[in-house]
Amino acid sequence: MTEHDVETTAQTSDAQAAADDAYALNAATVDAILAAVEVGAKERLVELLEPLHEADIADLLEQIAERDRRALLALWGAEFEGSVLYELEEGTRDDILNEIDQDVLAAAVAEMESDDVVYLLEDMEADRQTAVLDALDDADRVAVETSLNYPEDSAGRLMSREFVAVPAHWTVGDAIDFMRAHDDLPEMFYEIILTDPRMKPVAAVHLGRIMSNRRETKLETLVDDQMRVIPFDQPQEDVAYAFNQYHLVSAPVVDEAGRLIGVITIDDAVEVMEDEAEEDMRRLGGVSSEEDLSDTVWETTWQRFPWLGVNLITAVLASLVISLFSDTIEAIVALAVLMPIVASMGGNAATQTLTVAVRALATKDLTPSNAWRIIRREALVGLANGVIFAVVIGIVGVIWFGSPMLGVVLGIAMVGNMLVAGLAGILIPMGLDKMGADPALASGAFVTTVTDIVGFFAFLGLAALLLL
Repeated sequence: MTEHDVETTAQTSDAQAAADDAYALNAATVDAILAAVEVGAKERLVELLEPLHEADIADLLEQIAERDRRALLALWGAEFEGSVLYELEEGTRDDILNEIDQDVLAAAVAEMESDDVVYLLEDMEADRQTAVLDALDDADRVAVETSLNYPEDSAGRLMSREFVAVPAHWTVGDAIDFMRAHDDLPEMFYEIILTDPRMKPVAAVHLGRIMSNRRETKLETLVDDQMRVIPFDQPQEDVAYAFNQYHLVSAPVVDEAGRLIGVITIDDAVEVMEDEAEEDMRRLGGVSSEEDLSDTVWETTWQRFPWLGVNLITAVLASLVISLFSDTIEAIVALAVLMPIVASMGGNAATQTLTVAVRALATKDLTPSNAWRIIRREALVGLANGVIFAVVIGIVGVIWFGSPMLGVVLGIAMVGNMLVAGLAGILIPMGLDKMGADPALASGAFVTTVTDIVGFFAFLGLAALLLL
């Protein structure tokens, strides 16, 4: 390799590394910020934070040590940006709300959109809620207080009270003149909502269509046929599903009488989708949805303890099955070596099916109309994998311990447990969902218990029947 080739390869590697970390916080920037905090250089701190997006500042606050975070917030002071709070994990946000000055918090929140303020206030203590609400102007305060009265995790909490609505009989020119005449338009919006005289939404027109048509064009000729009206009490996960399913950019929210009271935009829906996906992932792993990297050792221990306690109970149940065959294990020591293989393979297969099933239930892809087909598919997949691995592990058993019958027992047990794993991985989350329980939270423990018990019972039972 020539010197030029070496240099080219190095440049390619550097470029790839830069691409991989394109949106990560630059380590040099973090070091510079912490250095500015350490010497109390406020102007330098503000200068370094100025070009950063609020999401990057939130990442910084989550990643640095608690002592450094307190010092940074104290030095930043009145320059603190309220939009950063919206980007923080809940645990870190709660810590920061307790650390920053009340006046600084109130001033920062006053610059935020109403839906962001609602998101921030809904978990805040009453006295701090009051202090923040007092900093808002009368119109914003009424809007936020009204939203807080809607059910938690509903469209009413998620919506923004800032929107543009005009009479359905207006023209493009009327709409443009209206928007130019008002300086209190939402900071970001995508559609104009057309309403009837009772303030009920009848259609929506994309801004792009307004800007690309002549002034005399009637708005009602440019409407979006895909508009979906969202009831104020609709659960937020259903709202997110509607946005994803129907490719919505925004949607009007209505009250009990069908009157327009707000809008939900795609950024809010994406936030819910991310939260729901992350919550399912955490629950499948037995981790609390409230846990984050800023938690203390004690907080993390306490949050993980209940799930580990449940798993201890399931492990005891599996051990009881093993104890039933203690004489068999004493007679054939090889069983003690091989039985974890059967249980482990069943558990892993069930987890694969369980992950697919929970996600399909969350996205409404697994329904009563296709349930039987999916159950049959997972059972056949489990059976097929069981046969394949039964042959492999059966041969291993024969070679390892020199007993053909032991290989047969191992293979039959593997087939049976893999089949049960496929069925358990799909039927348990479906059953829990039918009963109104969260399948992501409870399925893991049940599935593990089933595969362990069936695996041990099948393997040891067959061994006692065919080898003794």
